[in-house]
Amino acid sequence: MIMPEFDQQKFAAAYQAIRLADPLQEEMAAQLRCYDCLASTNQTAWEWVAQQAPAGTAILALEQTAGRGQRGHTWVSTVGGLYLSVILYPAIAPTDTNQLTISTAWGIARALREIPGQLGRTATQIPVQIKWLNDLILQGKKLGGILTETRMQGTQLKAAVVGIGLNWQNAIPETGITLHDFLHNYSDPPVDSLEMLTALALHGTLVGFTRLHHQGIAAIVPEYNALLAYRDRPLIVNEKTGTILGINPTGDLRFRVDSDGSNEILIKPGTINLGYTL
Repeated sequence: MIMPEFDQQKFAAAYQAIRLADPLQEEMAAQLRCYDCLASTNQTAWEWVAQQAPAGTAILALEQTAGRGQRGHTWVSTVGGLYLSVILYPAIAPTDTNQLTISTAWGIARALREIPGQLGRTATQIPVQIKWLNDLILQGKKLGGILTETRMQGTQLKAAVVGIGLNWQNAIPETGITLHDFLHNYSDPPVDSLEMLTALALHGTLVGFTRLHHQGIAAIVPEYNALLAYRDRPLIVNEKTGTILGINPTGDLRFRVDSDGSNEILIKPGTINLGYTL
């Protein structure tokens, strides 16, 4: 696939329109730095942290050769996808880093579900859901994921880099979906370019972080749970039949076991895989 060009003016226009139309605002100015190809946008973001880049600095690559996924997995990052990392300086405890993933997932899902009427288009909802803890799904298939990395200074959290990967028009596995394919039957698609998708993802990330900073995780969890896939549906988890109730403020999955309607167990992130629709 020929390497496309990223139109920064088109991005800036979309980003400004989204910000003006959204009643929820971010409190920092985004600064987008674009690259054709990087090993990892998270890695490059950390290099910018070392140069004291301000919060809201975002690194975009049109392709990654060593993209990072959860638990050491590789994130396949071919041309056509969105690969974005955002620098943040959160005032949270080192044990609360899941809050950044929660706020980012909620912020981006909300941005895609509530695209305001702008740039001559009508308001549109894309039915994105969150798959615990860090994936975004559409029609039961993976649309994207989030990887949060942090660095310490002594006992204090110094900085965070939130990596975001979203399928736009890239090669995907059977369990994936691209937003471009989902929207192909729309006569006037609400997202018509990688620039527009980048603007939505960056705005959603910064809105989520702003809300976390000012209102705390308790303000986000109920809205995250409202978008949680598989909630209130019967599932088998660890050989136990029950119902997913949502998450708690630390990101644990709340699961009610059917054999005892009052028995709720907490499942730590990364200990089970809920899978995807095939």
